Amino acid sequence: MSNLKEVRGRIVSVKSTQQITKAMKMVAAAKLRRAQDRILQIRPYAEKLNEILSNVTSTSEDTLNLEYSQIREVERVLIVPISSDRGLCGAFNSNINKAVFNLIDEVNEELGRTDFTILPLGKKVRDFFVRRDFDVIEDHYQIFESLSFDKTLESVNYVLDSFKGGDYDRVYLVYNEFKNAAVQVLKSNQFLPVLPLSSEESESPKNTDYIFEPNAEYMVEELIPYSLRIQFFKALLESNASEQGARMTAMNQATENAGELLSELQLTYNRTRQAAITKEILEIVGGAEALSQS
Repeated sequence: MSNLKEVRGRIVSVKSTQQITKAMKMVAAAKLRRAQDRILQIRPYAEKLNEILSNVTSTSEDTLNLEYSQIREVERVLIVPISSDRGLCGAFNSNINKAVFNLIDEVNEELGRTDFTILPLGKKVRDFFVRRDFDVIEDHYQIFESLSFDKTLESVNYVLDSFKGGDYDRVYLVYNEFKNAAVQVLKSNQFLPVLPLSSEESESPKNTDYIFEPNAEYMVEELIPYSLRIQFFKALLESNASEQGARMTAMNQATENAGELLSELQLTYNRTRQAAITKEILEIVGGAEALSQS
């Protein structure tokens, strides 16, 4: 049985850890509120833009040169996984890594052997794939240091220009979509080329007839890149909110586990203390008995 000093030391250590996890939970909850507000504000705008984008590409592909919806023979694929910069958020980052491997297997099964390049957004996913000797572009992973639409332009413009220039034939985004603080849904979406909106995704007909002003060429040239940038930024906001939710949930669970461990340690301490007191009493009684007999 552990001695009292060891048990007291463990109790102090667990209490200290519990205070840290409780503080981290509160910080994550505050960040989650701000991140949730941002994603709720951009979702309706991004979803409507995506609907217009998909409808335009499906109705205009015969009359316009839509460079972002061109379907080419796939030889090179760019995967953009979005993770966090820090840990202590449960399985948030490991799920992204697993989703990338699953996506690679699916694409290889669909198309045969394909060259993959990873454009990580987030320090954790960058470190993971660098250690495994993947072809990694390391210029954009620090995007979450101060997340804003302007800061994402460098990354999304690289993706758009690379696809337009033929460096990659298909681009995927892998990220966590925010549902609530306890639920994040993994998404592996094809970002480029742009896919037409399916009838299940929208109540409006896929072949909506738009009136373009000043002309269709100008509107498509301006609309499509802007809409893609918004979709890219939305994925980053979704991931940021999911990260805070996952961290808050993980720290809440850690705090509860520390409380349960403290209860067990306190019980062990009381039992150990009681055993020590009982032993001392028995020694005193034995000594007194020996003296009385002498």
